[in-house]
Amino acid sequence: FRFVGRDDDLITSGGYRIGPGEIEACLSRHPAVALAAVVGEPDPVRTEVVKAVVVLKAAFSPSPALVAELQEHVRSRLGAHEYPRIVEFVPELPLTATGKIIRRALRSKK
Repeated sequence: FRFVGRDDDLITSGGYRIGPGEIEACLSRHPAVALAAVVGEPDPVRTEVVKAVVVLKAAFSPSPALVAELQEHVRSRLGAHEYPRIVEFVPELPLTATGKIIRRALRSKK
């Protein structure tokens, strides 16, 4: 067994335990994405759903079409249970002094 990441970063969705790292890496390979973070968003049916918080590169603008494109980008490369059901575009992500994403700030954000 190999433990990667923090246990509280794991997302439980529809009986699956999902680590955010692989989804973030997949999103980051999309040409529109400068930076991405993935957290669990509470859901009454699935316990949580995957939520992606995305910073776009300067040449791109948020749109429903881009949301669908990012969802398909992940769905076609990873498991169907791993694609982000919610995509939120932000100008920047909360980072520590060492450049790590502060996930608790994204989870508590309304």
